[in-house]
Amino acid sequence: MAGRRRARADGAPRPRREKPVLDAKAAKLAAADLLSRRAWSQRDLTRRLVRRGAPREVAESVVADLAARGYVDDAAFARHFVETRAARGYGAARLAADLHARGVAPALVTAALGALDTDGQLERARAIARRRLAALRRVAPERAAGRLRDHLLRRGFAPGITLRVVREVLGRTSFNSAMLE
Repeated sequence: MAGRRRARADGAPRPRREKPVLDAKAAKLAAADLLSRRAWSQRDLTRRLVRRGAPREVAESVVADLAARGYVDDAAFARHFVETRAARGYGAARLAADLHARGVAPALVTAALGALDTDGQLERARAIARRRLAALRRVAPERAAGRLRDHLLRRGFAPGITLRVVREVLGRTSFNSAMLE
């Protein structure tokens, strides 16, 4: 039912409202409003301004102006994104894919991911695996290792870290290492 428009009482459909076209001044105000809530990458902010009604050229010029003034910084955005998402339990591969999808340059992604340490990733993967164990107890033992492996890989952890953590966590029980492949 979501997405359906309600008809008026007389049964006629409601007319669609036209989106206002934003000029440069209105686009700057919209960008300031968006930036007051959270950080944005340049590409995401441009897309959002276009969705709000700014022509692409206007949105690009507003974002370029904000970037020149230091209000939009893809490098700072990438560092903050990696920090916060890694703390939530995401691995480097997932973080890199998400940053690429947000239009952050590959060099900036690599620099931001350089702050991640392997030991920290291993500990986060272990913590996620321990939390996941309760749900895996309900699964047949021959399927648990594969499910845990897939879960950690979807979270973006490297295959080597994933294999090590699955062996550590499930190795204490009666799981066979052949289940990991």
